[in-house]
Order: sequence, then structure tokens, then C-alpha cells
Amino acid sequence: MIGQKLIDSLKQIVGPGGVVHVPADLLVYECDGYTIEKAVPEAVVLPASAEETAQVVRLLVRERVPYIPRGAGTSLSGGTLAVEGSVVIGLTRMNRVLDVDIRNRRATVESGLVNLWLSNEVSPQGYFFAPDPSSQMACTIGGNVAENSGGPHTLKYGVTTNHVLAVEVVLPDGEKVWLGGSAEDHPGYDLTGLFVGSEGTLGIATKAVVRLVRKPQAFKTFLAVFETVDDATSAVSGIIAAGIVPAALEMMDQKIIRAVEAAFHFGFPQDAGAVLIIELDGLAAGMEEDSQRVLEVCRSCRARETRVARDDAERTALWASRKKAFGAIGRLSPSYCTQDGVVPRTKLPDILRKTRAIGEKYNIEIANVFHAGDGNIHPILLFDERDREQMRRVLQASAEILEACVEMGGTITGEHGIGIEKINQMSLIFSPEDLKLMESLRDVFNPDGLCNPLKIFPTSRTCAVDGVLRRHAAT
Repeated sequence: MIGQKLIDSLKQIVGPGGVVHVPADLLVYECDGYTIEKAVPEAVVLPASAEETAQVVRLLVRERVPYIPRGAGTSLSGGTLAVEGSVVIGLTRMNRVLDVDIRNRRATVESGLVNLWLSNEVSPQGYFFAPDPSSQMACTIGGNVAENSGGPHTLKYGVTTNHVLAVEVVLPDGEKVWLGGSAEDHPGYDLTGLFVGSEGTLGIATKAVVRLVRKPQAFKTFLAVFETVDDATSAVSGIIAAGIVPAALEMMDQKIIRAVEAAFHFGFPQDAGAVLIIELDGLAAGMEEDSQRVLEVCRSCRARETRVARDDAERTALWASRKKAFGAIGRLSPSYCTQDGVVPRTKLPDILRKTRAIGEKYNIEIANVFHAGDGNIHPILLFDERDREQMRRVLQASAEILEACVEMGGTITGEHGIGIEKINQMSLIFSPEDLKLMESLRDVFNPDGLCNPLKIFPTSRTCAVDGVLRRHAAT
């Protein structure tokens, strides 16, 4: 347990209002979007600059206190979960757009900037920031960098790493460095690529230089309605096989459709087995031809209805319904766990059938809303966290879903990261030698293991015992 002397020293760095240490206030930080495991930190410190962040890190390292970088806390894999005796370093005060260079299509931002705020900033000039997680109204650029976040439109535009040129990092010893540079192809080792997706285990991102993308000239956004999930997934493969790469290709099953319709009243058909949201963007020339080809594929896969958004308002409403789908799940269950696996697109019908079977095996209801275009599934396991037996079955079902993804030629995460949630599944895709090599690389940056400890690697396993994270030898 940290003492009052350390609290006072932290306040000297960030100001009295920048340290949270009252037990009731700390409950806000007991978990992130992965709510199955919870642990309350000893304190939360909120630096307002990279220099303050570096000073905080140097103090905590000197006192041998583990620390957890945290943005908005939207991580769905426990990536910002506290460990026993730790301090959370919250970056939400560092939320400025520092520079916009439209001629070179890039911006420099602080890591606590909310994702959507950057697109709002550059929208009047005809640009946007392409990575668009469903939580983009809350999640931060620094969190996107840590998790290499994706989103509906990354089918065409790529994930976060494709849009980051450079990152200012406070290393685990408190040194402040820049990785990468403003040039498109920075010479030397790709340390920026290494850092993006490292889940806070190599240091704390404090600034980023990111690419901006010009807004497309035209959009076509469709809603395709299917009687069955199998027909909808067949249409996904058919569209890609036809040589069309949509900007987005999203799927929702009946459980999600009903919850979203009850919440947002968009007009989704509640008796449908599944719907696809399909968006084309690009030059206006040729858009109508591609649209007709998409509609033909959907009809050939037995779509019972297809709709085209009539204007920007209808398109915005459709996407708002999709991106707020997770918020509507409270209508289905008091608690939920969003899983995150990947399979080849052609295996989507197989993995969804397997997921249904796993849900039946463990008596767990499972809903689906996911990035169908790149095979990134998000089964949502519905349960009541007050029932420990249900929680046990949810964890077993989650593990079997990920195992099935790997057996079908996929992997255990598409965008949510490993965090603590998937530690024990790392051995499904990596050999002991692979894992040892990655841990050795982490130890070059983070030799004392104080920066976001007990994440990613299964050499130590974490579990919740009486609300406190404790360490166990891996089995």
C-alpha cells in the first residue's frame, strides 16, 4: 500500500486536483470495458503534459510502484486493469490537437484526445482520421495506439498502425523519446510499428503524429436484410469475391437487431435473422455500377430486402445505430462480455454455427455484431455478473470460441488486444520460444516490469480473488 508521502509527492507534480486517492472515487477505475475482473488502484494520477507524465513515472520507478497507463478505459480486454499496489496514470487531461498540417495530410495530437474530436477538427477542411472504433465518441488516440484499434471502416482503410507516423513515448524509466518521424518512410528499425499495439507494456504514449485522409467524394450506404445468418455471411464473401472492397461491411444478428431497434427506432426488421450494413465510398464515377453489383450479390444470397440510405441524415442514423449497439445490450442482459476473434471470411458461417453450439453447451445466450468484411467476430456473451457460476461458464465459453477461431485458421484477437483476458490463449498461436522472444523484447524497454505489469504474456496468470488481482504461476 502506498503512503501519504507518495501521494503528496504526486500532488507536487500534477497539482492537488490531479491525484485521486479517496477509496470511493477510485471505484471508477476498478475495471475498463472488460468487467469480469476488477481491481482498485491505490491512486490515480492525472498529468497534464508529457513532462509531468515523465516526472510521475520517474517517481513511481524510484519507489518501485507498478503503474498502469489509462485513456478513457474503453479497453475490452482488461488492458488497463490495476494490479495490487499500483497507481493508474490517466492521460485524459492531455487532450489537445497540437498541429494540423493539411498540405501534408497529418496532425499532431496529445494521447488523451478523443478519437472523434480529431475528425471533427479537420472535417471543415475535407479530411478525417480513418480508424473509427465503435467507442470513437469516448476512446482516446493513445488508447487506439496501445491496442492498435480497428473499427467498421478499417476493412478499406486499415487499423491504427496504418495511420501513425510517429509517437512521443515516456519510456518505463521516465525518459521521453520520439519513435518514428514525420517522413512517410522513416529509416532504421520500425520502432513505431513495434510500439503500436504493445498495450502499454513498452511505455506511455503522450503524443502522436497521425495521417489524415481526404473525405470521399461520394457514399452509398445499404441495409441488406436476410432470413438467416448463413445467407448474410454468404453475401459477405460474395461481395469481396466480386472484386469490391467496401469501406465497411458490418453484420448484426437478430438479438442485436431487436435491442438496437428498441433503443434507436431506426426501422430495423425485428423478425430478420441478420442484417448487413454495407458502405461504399470513393469517386462518384463508377459508384452506381458498384452499387448494382453489391445489390445483385445480396439478392443472389437470398436477401429479402435491400435499402439504400436516402441522404446524409439517414446514413448518419444507420451508423449511429450500429456504433451504439453495445449500449443497447443492457436491454438484453445485466452484464455482457464482448469476445474478439478472427477467422477467414469464408469460415464465418462455420464460426457462427460453432458459437451457437458453444452457447447452448454452456447455457449462455450469445448475440453477434461484428466486422464481417475482415472476419473479425464479436460474440457478445450475456450473463449476470452477480452469479459466479454464470461467470465461470462465460469464461469457459469464451475460451472455446477462441480455440475454434484458431482451429479454423484465424486468431484470438482482431482489435481488442490480449490484456489480461486472453493471456491463457496466447499459447494457442505462439510457441514457448515465440513467447520468450517477445518477453525478451519487452524487457529491453521495461526491464523492471513496472509498466502495465501482468498483461499479454502467460508466464504469469491473473485472476480476480476477492476483487484484488493476485499473481499465480502459469499452468
